[in-house]
This record gives sequence, C-alpha cells and structure tokens, in this order.
Amino acid sequence: MASEEDTEQSYVPQKKKSESEDDKRRKKIVPGSLMKALMRPGGGESNPSDGDQIIYHCTVRTLDGVVVESTRSEHGGKGIPIRNVLGKSKMILGLLEGIPTMLKGEVAMFKMMPQMHYGEEDCPVPAPSSFPKEDDLHFEIELIDFSKAKVVSDDLGVLKKVIDEGQGWESPREPYEVKAWISAKTGDGKLIMSHTEGEPYFFTFGKCEVPKGLEMGIGTMTRKEKAVVYVTNQYLTPSPLLPMIEGYEEVHFEVELVHFIQVRDMLGDGRLIKRRLHDGKGDFPMDCPLHDSLLRVHYKGMLLNEEKTVFYDTRVDNQGEPLEFSSGEGMVPEGFEMCVRLMLPGEIALVTCPPDYAYDRFSRPPSVPEGAHVQWEIELLGFEMPKDWTGLNFQEIMDEAEKIRVTGNRLFKSGKFELAKAKYEKVVLREFNHVNPQTDEEGKVFLDTRNSLHLNVAACFLKMGECRKSIDACNKVLDATPVHAKALYRRGMAYMAAGDFEEARSDFQMMIKVDKSSEPDATAALAKLKKQEQEVERKARKQFKGLFDKKPGEIAEVQVEDRAGREITGENQKNDLSAPLLERDDSQHFNEADGGQYGMGWFYSLWPPGRRTFSALGLDRCTIL
Repeated sequence: MASEEDTEQSYVPQKKKSESEDDKRRKKIVPGSLMKALMRPGGGESNPSDGDQIIYHCTVRTLDGVVVESTRSEHGGKGIPIRNVLGKSKMILGLLEGIPTMLKGEVAMFKMMPQMHYGEEDCPVPAPSSFPKEDDLHFEIELIDFSKAKVVSDDLGVLKKVIDEGQGWESPREPYEVKAWISAKTGDGKLIMSHTEGEPYFFTFGKCEVPKGLEMGIGTMTRKEKAVVYVTNQYLTPSPLLPMIEGYEEVHFEVELVHFIQVRDMLGDGRLIKRRLHDGKGDFPMDCPLHDSLLRVHYKGMLLNEEKTVFYDTRVDNQGEPLEFSSGEGMVPEGFEMCVRLMLPGEIALVTCPPDYAYDRFSRPPSVPEGAHVQWEIELLGFEMPKDWTGLNFQEIMDEAEKIRVTGNRLFKSGKFELAKAKYEKVVLREFNHVNPQTDEEGKVFLDTRNSLHLNVAACFLKMGECRKSIDACNKVLDATPVHAKALYRRGMAYMAAGDFEEARSDFQMMIKVDKSSEPDATAALAKLKKQEQEVERKARKQFKGLFDKKPGEIAEVQVEDRAGREITGENQKNDLSAPLLERDDSQHFNEADGGQYGMGWFYSLWPPGRRTFSALGLDRCTIL
C-alpha cells in the first residue's frame, strides 16, 4: 500500500503535446467524406509517417471518369511526380489522411467530398483554375516511394535523402575544398549530367561553383556519405557544374561526398588562411590544443614569391628536432599560433599569413624582408595539456597560480599586454572559481593573490587603452577590500586617463586617508592630475578662442593645435581630422604589475566632456542656441 502511495506522489503528469494545424483539420472529417478503394497492392509492411518525404503520381477524375488534372504524361501532365513532406508540406485534407494508409508501390482510388479536397473551408492549398472544387471527385494515387528526409531549406525547396551514412560529424562549409561524385536527373528521371568517372568533381564551397541548392545539401553531409539532394527551381543557380538551368522545375542530384579539405579563414577577411593537407587523429575541435599547452611541431617557412623561398625548416635548420613552445606566451608569430590551436595531432596544414600576423610584429628571421607575406607548412606532432588542478591541495594550487602570474608579468614587461591579461584572467576568472580556503590564513593568502591578479588585469587594460575595463577590474578589488590603497591608485590613474578628473582626485585623496605610507605616491598623482587639468583647460581655451566674441550671426573659426604645435583652422582642419587634439604625457604607475613601471600613454579626445570644458572656460552658465 505504501509503495502505491509513493508511486502516486512521484507521478508527474507529462506536458500535453500541442495540437498541430493538421490535427485540427483532421477533426473536420466526417464519416463517408473520404473512401478508399485498393487498385494495386503495395509491398513491405511500413506506412509513411510525419517527417517522411512521399513521392506519388496523382490523377483527378470526376465521378463519371473525366480527367480533371494529372501528373502523368498520358493524361496531359508533365510526367513529374509530386513530392511532399508529411507534416510539413501543404496538402489537401483527403491526401493528408489517405496517403499514410498506403504501402510503397500501392495504387489506390480515393473518393472525396468537396470538404476533403479544395472545397475545404480555409484550404491551405489553392485550387487550380476552373477546378470543380464543389464536386465529389476521384483521386487516383500511386505511392512511388517514401523515406525519411532532411529538410535543408525551410520552404522545402531543398531536401536530402540519405542513401548511405557517412563518417564522423564534420560537414563542409565556406571556404572548404570539396571532392564529390555527382550526377543529376530531372524530376521525371532524365539524366542531365554525370560526373561519376575519372576524378571526382572538385569545387570550393561558397564560390558558386555548384548550384545553390546542391551546395546547401552537401553542406549537411559527412565524409563518404551518399545521398540524393532534391532541388527545386528557385535554388537552381547557374554554375560551372550545371550552366544551363532553364526549363527545369526541379533536379535530383545523386551525390557521394568523397572528401573535403578543411579550409579556415582565420580572420574573416581572406588574409590568414589555414588549409588542411593531411588529416590528424581525433575529433575536431575537441582534440585540438585550444587551451594553453606545450606543443611540438615541425614546420617549414616559405616566402610568398615565385620561387617559394624557404627561410627556415626545422628538419634542416634545427638538426631534425621539432620546435617546442608553450602557446599563449607569444613565443611564435600570432598567425602561426592561431592556426596550430585548431590542428589535430598528426595533422599537416598549409598556412598563408599576412605580415602583421607573421614577422612584422615578431622577431624577424634575417632572410625575411619587412612586410613579407609568408607560408608555413606545419605538422603538429603532439601537445601536452596544462596540469589539471582537480585534486590539488591549497598550497599546490597557489604554487601553480604563482607560475602563471610570473609568466604573465614576463609578457607584460615585454609589451605583450593582451597575452599577459589572458594569463592573469585564466587564474582569477576560471581556476580560482574552484578554490575553497579552509583556514583564515589560507583565506588571507587567497584574497591577496586574487586582488593582485585583478590589479594586474587592470594594468593590462590601462596599457591597452581600455580605461573603463581597467576601472571595472579595480572595482572587483575594492568591493572585497574597500581600503586597498593600490587599487585606489590604479583606479585613479584609469579615471585620469579617461578624463574623469573629479573621480581620480577622490581616489588619490582616499589613498592618503587609508594608508599614510602611500602619501608620496598620492601627492605625486595629484600633482600630475592638476598639471593635466591645466593642460586641458589651456587647449580648450585656445580651441574656443573667439567663439563667444563674435556678434550674433557671425561665425568664429575654432583654432586647434596639432601634435606638432601647428595651428589648424578652417580648411586645414578638414584635412587633419586624424590628429588628436589632446595628448597626455606618460605617468608613473604605483607598483604596477607587481613590479615594473609603465607610461599611461593615451588621452586623446577630439573634445573634452562638455561639463568640464565649459566649466574650465568659465562658461558653465552659458547656453548655446
């Protein structure tokens, strides 16, 4: 008895499936409105169901045998059978109800009252012109075939029927290079073209080298898959494969996807291209070194000239030893590392790289000229993932965090601020989420380490010119420790760089209150702030000199100093809009990145914020009409 009560308590009623439009239409059926007579039995045991593509011929006759319309050529039709997808295509109610009762190859006669064909109220299928939709009619149906189909386009203009399943899960996409056996037939079975001998048809995905609908269908296939792709005329675009498309209502493409080469546009602008030459082992991208890892590669570097001059080959110039490097530390050119991160072990790839992602921003080999485009042929031999912190004790985690912090500091000091920021954030945003200090001492160590990393992130943002993000990083420290002098200093410098002078002054003054030992640094920062405010005021006065001295109706020219100290007025200013009007000197940072100093470096603005500008000019009560 108790078990029955438990069962009743644990029962959760299933959510009732929402009623489809077809289900609502079926409720209109009354006895005698649809009748079926078997003319030829079909084969097999299964019937078509929702989601199946059905292919059938249809001939409509009056009750006295006069043909109204037909798909068959002997009755005046085009000889092309109808294709629908049960549950998705718009069909008359009699066929929607009747065809699921048929077997493959079966021929049946359905007698329908008007409400079962085009005479149905709100029928979703428009009646052909002069169709007797108020009459009882006979529909002779031959169910040629039915099968599961993948709907490629929402309007059912492109469908795919799988003949043989493929391998893996990856499908081609732009700009992959594809090889496939392809043949094409019209809807009535006439062969249009066949590319099934010699070499498979080769094309580049996304280059309009095959009809649009066929490309959409191939884009859902995997290696070695065989399928039929049904394409209606709105998706039949001219292409080298099928130049003539006029007169075809639909084309059935039989496709075997032999192979495709993964080609990736890494930047989205066609400049950095990774082309896979040899498949690696594993599944993409799960088995790629996406995270910072220790990688081992062989590579050959070539200039993109006619001779394809080789400037370095690890197998020749490195005594046959592979290059070993840690990703995420700027040890190889940026374009090189971006592509290696998307390789599988054993994969060989050809990378075409522009100069700004190759050696223009990296130590350039002697034989590589400035501004050179290069190619690297890279083989990823293997990689080692970073240590998993799961199961480590608190001290071991802190030791690992310190190693990453030291690496980040080294990157920061070498000017690689984006990479340094990524190192700090790896610890503070990801790894530290799973740390649970067990004692007060561990809690203090953890908090100090986390604050230090947040401030290092703030320093990176400031160097990268992203003042607001730097302020946000400082706020994370001040939320946990409101009297953190170093965080107040760094946030004050970020406010000053952003032009928020009052906020900066408030932070520097607060520093002195919370930590007397920081008074020299705060005093120097306040002096720097005052000097900067005076410079802004001077430039603002000069910029708006004479603006309010003119009589009504007169226009005053605004004078601007360019970076070289020259005045720009009128037409000159139009030609030098790229020159910043305000520039700041470098300033020293308070214990920056746990050890070094750096310049703040940017305060360029076409125009200071209005409140501060007009306040500095003594015009805060003026109204400009």
